[in-house]
Amino acid sequence: MHLAPPPLFRPGPPRPSRARRAAAFGLGPTEERYSVPGGGAIVVELRVGDRLEVINDEGGQRAELIATHPDGRVDCGLLGWQGDTTPEGLKAALLRGEPSLARLRLALALRGIDLAAARAIGLFGAGSRPGEAVSFAAQGPGWAILAAPGGPMDFEAQDTATPLTLKLTRAEARARGKFDLPDPLADPLQDIRVKSSTAEAYVIKAGEFIQILDVDGRQCTDFQCFDARKLDRGQVRPLDATTTRTLMGHNYPMPGLHAKYYDHDMTALVEVVQDTCGRHDTLGLACAAKYYDDIGYPGHINCTDNFNGALDAYGIEARAGWMAANFFFNTGIDDHGVVYADEPWSRPGDYVLLRALTDLVCVSSACPDDTSAANGWDPTDIHVRSYAATERFQRASAWRPTPDAEPIMTRQSAYHDNFAALTADIIEYKGFWLPNSFPQCDPVESYWAAREGVVVMDLSALRKFEVTGPDAEALMNWVLTRDVSKLGHGQIVYSAMCYPHGGMIDDGTLFRLGDQNFRWIGGADEGGVWMREEADRLGLNVSIRGSTDQMHNLAVQGPKSRELVSQIIWTPPHQPAADAIDWFRFTVGRLGGPTGAPVVLSRTGYTGELGYEIFCHPKDGDAVFKAVWAAGQPLGIKPMGLAGLDLCRIEAGLVFAGYDFSDQTDPFEAGIGFTVPLKSKTADFVGREALIRRKETPARKFVGLEIEGQDPVGHGDCVRIGRAQVGEICSAMRSPRTGQWIALARLDVAHAAPGTAVEVGRLDGHIKRIAARVSPFPHYDPKKERPRS
Repeated sequence: MHLAPPPLFRPGPPRPSRARRAAAFGLGPTEERYSVPGGGAIVVELRVGDRLEVINDEGGQRAELIATHPDGRVDCGLLGWQGDTTPEGLKAALLRGEPSLARLRLALALRGIDLAAARAIGLFGAGSRPGEAVSFAAQGPGWAILAAPGGPMDFEAQDTATPLTLKLTRAEARARGKFDLPDPLADPLQDIRVKSSTAEAYVIKAGEFIQILDVDGRQCTDFQCFDARKLDRGQVRPLDATTTRTLMGHNYPMPGLHAKYYDHDMTALVEVVQDTCGRHDTLGLACAAKYYDDIGYPGHINCTDNFNGALDAYGIEARAGWMAANFFFNTGIDDHGVVYADEPWSRPGDYVLLRALTDLVCVSSACPDDTSAANGWDPTDIHVRSYAATERFQRASAWRPTPDAEPIMTRQSAYHDNFAALTADIIEYKGFWLPNSFPQCDPVESYWAAREGVVVMDLSALRKFEVTGPDAEALMNWVLTRDVSKLGHGQIVYSAMCYPHGGMIDDGTLFRLGDQNFRWIGGADEGGVWMREEADRLGLNVSIRGSTDQMHNLAVQGPKSRELVSQIIWTPPHQPAADAIDWFRFTVGRLGGPTGAPVVLSRTGYTGELGYEIFCHPKDGDAVFKAVWAAGQPLGIKPMGLAGLDLCRIEAGLVFAGYDFSDQTDPFEAGIGFTVPLKSKTADFVGREALIRRKETPARKFVGLEIEGQDPVGHGDCVRIGRAQVGEICSAMRSPRTGQWIALARLDVAHAAPGTAVEVGRLDGHIKRIAARVSPFPHYDPKKERPRS
């Protein structure tokens, strides 16, 4: 008799782990990938036999490719091609002094490359398809320069510059620890390699910058520093993580307002200026002998012992365990209070840039932990560079629009300097620095100015996409829930964009510029990715090109906004005048007169009031802001930041991604079921069948809540009837208009009727209960009479 094998038994050897990784994490030892932003350029090293593939990500983007010998001599023959054009686009951008090309100018100077008489290989054209690619083979060593040229976008022609991708396949696999470091941010003062499982100490003067780089990716580094003047006095005051968390109110500092590390005297030691990783730790000590002893690895090399050895020369007494800033460590605390560690998020070349706030003695390690996923199971090197105090680096964090995307550093909008002159409370939002509040005009004052007067705010972080081509209407009618075929020229419609299961990708507004010319403005880069994927899957003849960096928008909102914009926006006779455009329509004009900066003016907003948005190219942002600000002075104009905007939009029932909806929420559950005209829109669209089913058998409903008393409630708080949870808070605020706490919530349909008594659970959801009642939604101007006025 033979027994059957257990159900999980598989004959043969074990199978390797095959977790699917984001593109940058899945690169092989011979593979490299670079992104060239529209209007930008990069330099990469060439070796004999390397293969290059240039990819036109979104289609319609020209490319200029130049090759040079190691000594800087231009010779496109290194790629097996002859230069057939002059790199006019790249030279024009360098001549304009584009800030985004500062690193390129430094790279060309370091390599002695002169483009004055250069010839280039011209690639692609206006008709090139998304994903179109051209390949080359390197015939010898040298450098390759790839540019995605483009000037300021014509808003009506929609000729935006878009990114290119360069895939580089090396003839020889990269050896461990030999990943090519990115070029220095400036001329370095120090270049220090911290070999795997070691530590190095170094001295930094006040004002100088420290760049700590992960060479191969997924490698952690502990960082510690000491006030050198205190050391001179015999006082050893290391960076203290507990003091830092307490003063900053964050698990770890990040670029922006909460950016400093302190010692336990509360002396600021360093400030985080740039961070391309975004995931670090201050919870644990640097790994120590006891840690390894306790898990069965006695005698294992550790960061604490390495610190002790490196710091001995500075007379710093050894410790059993060092507190540290643990850069690139991916740790957290789960719902049960357990500290966990997993693979780092850092990729090859990721870095943290610090500024010394006093003279310092520093020490950095390359963590030796090979017993866990903390270093991706393979400890490698760390690299440290320092730069002079006279250098200027913009504060920035890395933003990745999608998991597969290359990082984009936080950028300043066209209006950044204008708002920065009014406030220091500027925060990172989806890759942009945006004002949050103002010292002379707090969020409540901004709220009242929007309700009774006029405010100005920066909404440049909204994502813009130019959708053009013979099948543009067909695509938009397919990917949006609204009936695009009924949209007239100069008209705008608010719509949801859904996945096939009915969950929302995004919400936004669609502008119709022509028969087959549209502009989608939403909150997420995912919308553009999805449109391109669907267009490719269906074989549609349409181009979807991002224009977020070509169009920055200033919102002018409030009852007096019409009076303001009509004073500063000139329109030609064939376009509607600024004071004549209706709700959800737009016009094309110029600032101040027929020779002023070109602008697009739309009657849209996010406050629930009469309002407008002015779109312009970033080069014209300063002029637009100053015109708005000057015209607004007699009207009592106030600045509004994200905190004030939140008050207006919650009260008006305007939904916000990540709070009020996600890809697990359909438009009906997000309170915007009016964007899904299932009866009047006869054409099929993505998610239609799922939305029909969801509408017929709803499980949850988006409602308003009125909270009793003045206890605050917030996003994620549970809503209960008795012991049962029946929903959760999506967004909440204390209304300046009524003095009452109100909320937007999603509840089980059985308990969503107006007047239903519920409780909001705080603390653990049971210990503290706050009485509330279901109310009509939205709380303010439910018929939208004010924005229509």
